[in-house]
Amino acid sequence: MHLLTLTPFYPTAADDASGCFIAESVAELQRQGIESSVIAVHPVHRLHPGPDPKAPPATWKRYFCVPGNPGLSTAGRFLYAALKFHVQQLHTVHPISLIHAHAALPCGQAAMLLARDLGIPFVVTVHGLDAFSTQQVQGWFGRRCSEASADVFHAAAQVICISEQVARRVREGCAELANVSVVCNGVDSSLFSPSFGPTFAPAGDPASNSVILSVGNLIPIKGHDLLLRSIALIAPTHPQVQCRIIGDGPERGRLQELARESRIEDRIHFLGRRSRAEVAAAMTECALFALPSWYEGLGGVYLEAMSAERPAIACHGQGIEGIIRHGENGWLIEPKNLGDLTAALQALLSDLLLREKLGRNGRQTILQGYTLEHQARQLLSIYRECLV
Repeated sequence: MHLLTLTPFYPTAADDASGCFIAESVAELQRQGIESSVIAVHPVHRLHPGPDPKAPPATWKRYFCVPGNPGLSTAGRFLYAALKFHVQQLHTVHPISLIHAHAALPCGQAAMLLARDLGIPFVVTVHGLDAFSTQQVQGWFGRRCSEASADVFHAAAQVICISEQVARRVREGCAELANVSVVCNGVDSSLFSPSFGPTFAPAGDPASNSVILSVGNLIPIKGHDLLLRSIALIAPTHPQVQCRIIGDGPERGRLQELARESRIEDRIHFLGRRSRAEVAAAMTECALFALPSWYEGLGGVYLEAMSAERPAIACHGQGIEGIIRHGENGWLIEPKNLGDLTAALQALLSDLLLREKLGRNGRQTILQGYTLEHQARQLLSIYRECLV
């Protein structure tokens, strides 16, 4: 089997966490004996910092598209035009068995057209709750995105969703769609391990049993403002509490101002983007992980925290709800609910035995069904079914 992976997400020299969930999956499939070619794509108007040398090799291809969200509905056709000659040459030299595209637009649409030319099947993975891009793109352009995405889903040999919630969104948008399956992203359980070696915390940092860790882009849906308000409320009863926030984005300035207004700026540490190894180390040096995101297809960071044996706080109604069992292997709160999050932080910071129980059960959950090896086996089964 020769698999062609087509993805807009892939690690770069500047950010090895960007698209790591694709690169790590590709590497595991290669360990399982799958020959794999990767094409990572980016629009011409965005600068590319170069490939990550640690990731499986990829061919980087640029393509034209109309900048901004209005161009998304047609981007796949421009991408197809940019890739057609290269993919045909690759297929001539080394016949491609199957194309695996990530996201319906633009890569799924390009894969649909390439697969038609080559006479081979393609599958597409849907990575977020916005399965039809209608939240991302509004109005007439959003309707065009929805139509284009539906065409991709109907043409695919299999639509792979990263959670049951994502699968539900796809089925709601495409009546009687039968070719839908769920394969959650897997975790590198050796990297995200309670015994991971390198230290992350600088000298003089507080003990890890008072540290809350959050990892995610600093955008409104991630709920960092809720987390800061909750920390301000628990600070009087937990005088040693600290919060480390890994990630960057447009909300950083507003969050820093909120920390100052709440008089907790000395407790909140904005660490910016960090490498995968640094994130793994940070997971081992915290009491708990909290990301009260209210629009999450799955949330690989929750799985990574669980794998590192740290209790993870997430929200009901998100993709992770299919994996976290409240009070058993993690903690679930109502979205945007300050009281719920504050109570969760109070309960977990005050009870070491509860944190240890949730952490142990969380890691066992990962080891029993959500490692990279589990993901690769499920994907292999789907690939083989598509090639019958």
